[in-house]
Amino acid sequence: MTNDMNIEEIREYCVGKPGVTESFPFDETTLVFKVMGKMFCLVNLDGEPGLLLKNTPEKVIDLQERYTFIHPGYHMSKVHWIRVMAEQIVSDNLLITLIDESYELVVKGLSLKIQKELKTAHNHD
Repeated sequence: MTNDMNIEEIREYCVGKPGVTESFPFDETTLVFKVMGKMFCLVNLDGEPGLLLKNTPEKVIDLQERYTFIHPGYHMSKVHWIRVMAEQIVSDNLLITLIDESYELVVKGLSLKIQKELKTAHNHD
């Protein structure tokens, strides 16, 4: 996918986060990662490699202005989702940061009850 990270490493990173599951709810080529049932990362396994990640509306605009490999989220809310063209990304650190930000944003949007369940489950690991 990137210069150093491949899809398997991205997959391992995502599923290593607390409360994360993976599935193919849309088709057999779109791998979806969810935290406590809410999507935070979608990976295209066919065609042009890319990831869909969530972020704040302000950061979505900033990222698109700063990086040529970041575009509005395809088939998603363009206000909250970005498409990262994985073949073109220059830094694995940036990709990890974007995945982390997407995960954290989705966790913050969960109900307090579910956030507590996530924290409890994570502390028992």
